[in-house]
Amino acid sequence: MTRTSAAGAWRDALVAVVAGFAVMTAVAAAGLACAGAGDLPGGAFPRVLAAVVVMAAGGSVEVSGDAGFLAGADASLSVLPLSVSLAGALTTGYLFLRPLRHRAVAGTRELLGRAGRSALLWLALLTLFALLARQTFGLSTGDSPLGEIGELLDSAPAVGFRAALGPTLFFGLLWFLGLLLIALLVSRRTPLPPGLLRFHTAVRPAAHATAVLLLAYVVIGLGVGLVAAGTRGHAAHTLAVLLLGLPNLVWLALTVGFGGAWRGVAEGPFGLPVPPLLDQVLRGPVPSTVDVASLAQRDPRAWWLVVVAAVALLGTGVLAAVRSPARVRPWQHAVHLAVALGLATLTVCLLAGVRARFGLSLLGLGDVTGLGGRVELTPYLWRTTGLAVLWGAVAGFLGALLARPLRHPGRAP
Repeated sequence: MTRTSAAGAWRDALVAVVAGFAVMTAVAAAGLACAGAGDLPGGAFPRVLAAVVVMAAGGSVEVSGDAGFLAGADASLSVLPLSVSLAGALTTGYLFLRPLRHRAVAGTRELLGRAGRSALLWLALLTLFALLARQTFGLSTGDSPLGEIGELLDSAPAVGFRAALGPTLFFGLLWFLGLLLIALLVSRRTPLPPGLLRFHTAVRPAAHATAVLLLAYVVIGLGVGLVAAGTRGHAAHTLAVLLLGLPNLVWLALTVGFGGAWRGVAEGPFGLPVPPLLDQVLRGPVPSTVDVASLAQRDPRAWWLVVVAAVALLGTGVLAAVRSPARVRPWQHAVHLAVALGLATLTVCLLAGVRARFGLSLLGLGDVTGLGGRVELTPYLWRTTGLAVLWGAVAGFLGALLARPLRHPGRAP
């Protein structure tokens, strides 16, 4: 590689990485502003913003509590703001692949070199954000026993967060490499190394169609959310949800629509940034099952999730078939889409879960009333992924039959 081409490769990597972080920062800042984070004490907004970007980029943020020697504090947080993640992934993935779009074949060494440069710059920027992402807040205990004793002993409870640098860099690197791999799989115009060309027909049409399905759900959810923000009040709250966690909700709706299920619970004084129907199902002292049946018990319109999922999955099957060569048989389409949708659903299940807890206890005698709570939402992994594979197979087979009049013989993806 010449010095000029090496400099161009570094420039391309820098543009892709910086643009990705810039977009994530902008989306996260807008979401936090709508959520009221601009009023946080002590000028904490930039540090909270950095923490959200770190989590969105695959990093790890630890939450801690301190209530003095007479009381105990327990805090934990595990959530991925997927709106921020998706914005950064689309930007970085597009700019990473853009210099390769006019090539017929991309060499393995070149792709690895571009990925290595981009990963190095990604880790450098992620380190800067992780160093900024740390803050401690004091908590008001009101008239609780802990508040009265804390005033006497000058021991007020506090909660804080900090990015764990080691796990952040490790998981952030995995997140970035996964992003590049997915971008290569779903792109129809980016060349593959010669050794991988044989996978082009089997992998790319189904992967591309599945990516379109997930993005289509995000677009539909965005439209519904904007209408709700304009007509039902609480516009700032709704916009905060859209800007921070829209894919968390719409991809959950997709899995529920094709028969998947999640286990969740929400207790305590903290409000949830979710539709009221989901909040009603989650509220309670014991975990509840979130599926279309439990949602429909409270609102029969939840059955529309099944209709939307069925139509969307059939459309995904047709799109995958249209993008495939005519020589691919229907049963092969079924296998390809079953694998693609199963892996996509597995990824969604691993990324969209939520675990958050905060509690204060006095002398080990239990949580202080009003200052404890937890939110959990985790998938029934095998049920949801297994049904995704089944739906993918059915949609792939039927889509191949419906796509026959829509393409010319021998058409390549």
